[in-house]
Amino acid sequence: MKTTFITTRLQLTPLQAEKFWPIYNMYDSEVKQANYIFRHSPNPNVLEHQKALLAIREKYAVEFLKAIPPPKINAFWLAEQDFNRLVQQEMIKRHPRGMPVGPPPGQGP
Repeated sequence: MKTTFITTRLQLTPLQAEKFWPIYNMYDSEVKQANYIFRHSPNPNVLEHQKALLAIREKYAVEFLKAIPPPKINAFWLAEQDFNRLVQQEMIKRHPRGMPVGPPPGQGP
């Protein structure tokens, strides 16, 4: 869903998409790693986490230039935020406050 959302929002040509998505996958992997480190840190530091995410975005802003023009890079950051917001809204709709998010008791892993 995310691939379709971003490809459509950015109006990527087939050639741009072919170049963009491998770079995006590397970017996404680094973001996930930074988030994992933050969530599993015994003393999570929000400022350091934000700095790490900014450094990753700055690095990949340059990398994305190999696939898409500068206006589409900014549009990508906005599209990614919009997609994440949509996912959060859908999760809230599916799991109202007070409702457990995991499997019913006794049916979990």
